[in-house]
Amino acid sequence: MNVFKKGWYTEISDDWPGVAQSYEIEKEIAHEKSKFQDIQIFKSKRCGMTMSIDGAIQSTEMDEFAYHEMMAHIVLYSHPNPKRVLIIGGGDMGVAREVLKHKCIELVDNCDIDDKVTELSKKHFPHLTDIPLKDPRYHIMFQDGAKFMESKVNYYDIIITDSTDPTGPAVSIFNKSYYEKVFKALRPGGIICSQGESYWLDLDIVLNLRNIMKEVGFPVVEYSTIQIPTYPFGSIGCIIGSNAGSCKKPRRAMTKEEADSMKYYSKEMHEASFVMPQFFKKRFESEE
Repeated sequence: MNVFKKGWYTEISDDWPGVAQSYEIEKEIAHEKSKFQDIQIFKSKRCGMTMSIDGAIQSTEMDEFAYHEMMAHIVLYSHPNPKRVLIIGGGDMGVAREVLKHKCIELVDNCDIDDKVTELSKKHFPHLTDIPLKDPRYHIMFQDGAKFMESKVNYYDIIITDSTDPTGPAVSIFNKSYYEKVFKALRPGGIICSQGESYWLDLDIVLNLRNIMKEVGFPVVEYSTIQIPTYPFGSIGCIIGSNAGSCKKPRRAMTKEEADSMKYYSKEMHEASFVMPQFFKKRFESEE
């Protein structure tokens, strides 16, 4: 649930009871309901253009780069020579923008179930969409991502799941069946990165994703923290399943052009993001 009242947008959710975040707004830009989701776009005085889906903020002009850079570059720099990338979700194209910075990439497929997110992003978030739309390596399609992967066995080097929280259409990509398809779609040495929720809010979900990734066959499962102020409690994470060993240190160096394009990601940030607070480390690394 969210509330517009006296010039403020307040984000309230049963997923984080007892806590709410508020943003002073300049104006509401758009409010549309697709077949799958309720999408709101408004301009915040502090955060700029903002997208909310089903009452939860997904992207703001102020800090979107933190999430999109880390979701893309942690796994891309952990792979020695990635060629083919699949993005499930991510219809705003922010992750795609980052993936396409890598000249070694030959193909980026982006599969999102909701074309309305992309339609609104093209109109109101051109800083996310302009680069992918001009790059011939990029292909976006609007269909169920799990079904799409069934025909792509042993095909991708990297699969990135850029989803909303596990509600609405995203529920189906937080289960074992989905990750079995992901595992089969990866080439030998392939790596998956999924939106991994926050250990402050969703520890049970994080641990469940860890267990699922191990059960389907990933020998290495790790968690990388992303600091992003407009998400509840100021952080989220990416959970990584790897067939290529640990992703805690990059395997490729950034070019100067790549490094100059970054606002958040760096080699140092890559490595530091895997350091966990003790309460979480004990749970994540246990066999529970």
